[in-house]
Amino acid sequence: MTDAIPDTVLDFIDVGEGASARRIAVRRRAGKGPGLVWLGGFKSDMQGSKALALDAWAGDHGRAAVRFDYSGHGESGGDFADGTIGRWLEESVAVFERFCDGPQILIGSSMGGWMALLLAREIRKRQENRQENQQESASLAGLVLIAPAPDFTEELMWKNFPAAVKKEIETKGVWLRPSEYGDGSPYPITRNLIEEGRNHLVLGGAIDLGCPVRILQGAQDPDVPWQHAFALTHRLPADDVVLTLIQDGDHRLSRPQDIARILAAVAEIG
Repeated sequence: MTDAIPDTVLDFIDVGEGASARRIAVRRRAGKGPGLVWLGGFKSDMQGSKALALDAWAGDHGRAAVRFDYSGHGESGGDFADGTIGRWLEESVAVFERFCDGPQILIGSSMGGWMALLLAREIRKRQENRQENQQESASLAGLVLIAPAPDFTEELMWKNFPAAVKKEIETKGVWLRPSEYGDGSPYPITRNLIEEGRNHLVLGGAIDLGCPVRILQGAQDPDVPWQHAFALTHRLPADDVVLTLIQDGDHRLSRPQDIARILAAVAEIG
């Protein structure tokens, strides 16, 4: 008789103070390492098919797993229109520090790929500080990036917006972008999202994470062109970075064969 797989536990963590305080929903599964940390995409939540497949895989293999919703997403509090890359990064760091122990694999989809790179950089920085003080902490085992969209607010949004859209964002502070995802209703792109995003751009120089990186990218992705993934690989050290280009893959990469590739990349690192 096999041991019963423990269920995920729903938890909440408060991030920020005063007017910027928000409640972040976290689903975590106890288990051995390396643990899995899911970082979702822009306007996505932790109940998507890829996140659920990773959690089920963790359950089947007795692995720890953590997934959460950024503020303004899913089960978390806060308003989506208040969201910025820095705000969501602050939440990602808080969740990692609170719920992760030992080596972890960061798995980031779309915007979550950018978030994983920023979180990895923050983890390394904090680790170096802790080593000086001889403190134990969670660490990086590797990254799995799915259609990663680093710098998307600048490279994929702002630089491609027509002049009229840019003017609306600059004068009104927000533009409602039509959507083909979710319920199809338009969503706000704020001036604050664009301007604050410029504080977190990573593609301008080398990104040294000191761990293996696996990137999965669809060649038919209409949102994040495959050239964007190539640009990212050029910023990563050559050792132990593998880019898999899925010729008929779209942006979601959530077909059974895509999820199988994602799980294989996680297993290879772990």
